[in-house]
Amino acid sequence: MPGKSYKTKYYHWHLADPPRFWAGLREVFASLKTPEYGVFSGDALVAWGRNLGFLDDKAFVAAWETHAKATHERGILWRTALLVWGARQAIRRDGGFVECGCYAGTSMRIVLDVVDTGERPVHLYDLFEHDPTMPHHAMPEHGPELYRQVRARFADDRHVRVIRGRVPDSFSEGLPDKVAFAHIDMNHRDAEIAALDALESRFTPGAVIILDDHGQLYYRDQHLAHREWFAKRGLPILESPTGQGIVIW
Repeated sequence: MPGKSYKTKYYHWHLADPPRFWAGLREVFASLKTPEYGVFSGDALVAWGRNLGFLDDKAFVAAWETHAKATHERGILWRTALLVWGARQAIRRDGGFVECGCYAGTSMRIVLDVVDTGERPVHLYDLFEHDPTMPHHAMPEHGPELYRQVRARFADDRHVRVIRGRVPDSFSEGLPDKVAFAHIDMNHRDAEIAALDALESRFTPGAVIILDDHGQLYYRDQHLAHREWFAKRGLPILESPTGQGIVIW
């Protein structure tokens, strides 16, 4: 039975010649036996002949349509579906949820709309601002108002804390005693390894760790550092085609 497709121009990056790329992609789609379904295009990922079962997940699709408004958010649909999967796995374990590099809060807002985390603590960390001295790159919404906006986004969730500051220093402002789910997305090797060092003793058996940048060639320094850190602990990382790394603690 035919499934669905998601084809978008959003967030296809690292293109040297965009017109040539899009013309070529149209030719690829036209050559498929089933170009009308089973095709995904977005987030520098093109795939066909897939079930794309997350498009049948009504709760997830509704949350994503409600909250994913920015251009890059519209492109990372599959990445966001994987986060929801991770959260659904994690609620079977003891511990809170942590997101290092929450940015505008969209990903965790979608997760919490779909997954009932109960009263377990959810802690979101970010600098929320950017200046040229910082080693990671800026995002469009970075600025003095972003922290307030993210706090407002979770104002009705008493178990959610939004914490401003540099990770892992900002962990001193609050951190769950146990962690069942961690989303690490800070676009910087040293910050991510420092966060993992600080969280290690709090991960519960079976905790889900998702490394947002692990599979992205642009962030190869992070990829190599992740591999070294988890190899020392005897844990393999699954590199997803979405560019994420997935670890079960």
